[in-house]
Amino acid sequence: MTEKINLEKFPLEIRDKLIPDYIGDVVYECIGCGNEFDINQFLYICPKCRSLLRLNDRNFNSLKSIKGKTWQEIFDYRKMLNLESLKGIFLFKEMLFPTIPLEDVVYLGEGHTPIVRANPDLQRIVGIDFSVKNDGLNPSASFKDRGMASAISYINYSIKRRDLKEVLGICASTGDTSAAAALYLSYLDKKIVKSVVLLPKGKVTPQQLSQPLGSGATVIEVPGVFDDCMKLVEELAEEYQVCLLNSKNPVRIMGQKSYAYEIAQQLDYNLKDLVIVVPVGNAGNVTAIMEGFLDLHRLEIVPELPLILAVQSNHANPVFNWHQTGEYTPMKVRPSVAQAAMIGDPVSFPKVKKLVNEHYQDFFMSVDLDEKDIMEGMLEANCHGHVVCTQGGESIAGLKKAVSMGMVNKNHKVIVDSTSHQLKFSNFQDMYFKDEFPEEYEIKSEQRFINKPVHLGASSREIADYLNLKKKCSP
Repeated sequence: MTEKINLEKFPLEIRDKLIPDYIGDVVYECIGCGNEFDINQFLYICPKCRSLLRLNDRNFNSLKSIKGKTWQEIFDYRKMLNLESLKGIFLFKEMLFPTIPLEDVVYLGEGHTPIVRANPDLQRIVGIDFSVKNDGLNPSASFKDRGMASAISYINYSIKRRDLKEVLGICASTGDTSAAAALYLSYLDKKIVKSVVLLPKGKVTPQQLSQPLGSGATVIEVPGVFDDCMKLVEELAEEYQVCLLNSKNPVRIMGQKSYAYEIAQQLDYNLKDLVIVVPVGNAGNVTAIMEGFLDLHRLEIVPELPLILAVQSNHANPVFNWHQTGEYTPMKVRPSVAQAAMIGDPVSFPKVKKLVNEHYQDFFMSVDLDEKDIMEGMLEANCHGHVVCTQGGESIAGLKKAVSMGMVNKNHKVIVDSTSHQLKFSNFQDMYFKDEFPEEYEIKSEQRFINKPVHLGASSREIADYLNLKKKCSP
């Protein structure tokens, strides 16, 4: 690998660190009882106490032998290498998942999504200067590709390391997870790897349904909501030889930590007064983001942690309720335009609770919203030059509410997480423009947001008259 890359043009003090050879000592670690388990198996919950697992590099502290400033230089110069396996989330391999050899990394173009300054008029509406990190520009058009790049690279590694002859990857989804899983699994050897997704029937947009079908996955629709699908895949993972690809799998969480690493790099590692606005959903992403910033802080790559603003719809707000009352109660969800966040019992909540209690006690905030606010947050953003989904609209509306409550102020710099592409949710936009939301959504359209095509004859004069155009002056 090194023969193809001229390292002599890079600074001498980091030259031998640009191509990572650190493999660490990564194990599954139970967040409940603390027991550890070998990474060379598909494992999702602790066999002893049934708690969730995280991946723990037992040699992580050895990375402290390199100064934080030097790590910054390593990651910044590494971006200049023309090495495919380091172009995506594995740019940060030492912190992300060091066990995976570079030759086993599956890279489909994920990660390093742009941070886009909000339109000035949108900033005025929201009440603060902020930016949007557009994760809808990942290959399957959502942030889930970060975790899936990690999980499928791990499967690729496991096939070779364990000489596996058959692997079935399975997930429950409201759309984005299934699209990402099906896409990344389809890249592997189809004689060995099969892809199955479970979706709640009638609860996934046509655009999202088309993605796993297009990638060749077996799509099974079942009655109920996401929580019902999740229960089924958990039972299958418990009793059968399958690889679970939901965020209950800690390998997924590893990849999603790259979101935090990228923000730090994009901000030149200056996180002072930073607020990250995140929709909660199944709580895997907010978990990964908090863990990612902790990694950076532990290695002194950044001097402080950012504030995390977690946002939920009041149709599915168990994490918000916990944060307000101290009591966690799973809930029966009501329909939400933020479909990926319509989860009444987030799988990763125990990790959120542990992270908040141990590290983010003073760095975690939460708000919940009406459905109308979420929908109009998306519409407002997109008609001001952005490309956000309903979950992105949820984040923007959540920021607006937090500003109005004094939780976020002009001294903060704010990055909003837009988790997927607006086109995945164009049916909700269409329903809003036609004022056809079912009653249970509690959304009544406002005329100022409605935009419809105008039907005119094939006549330039008719079009000019409609647009009130002025004729050019004669020369």
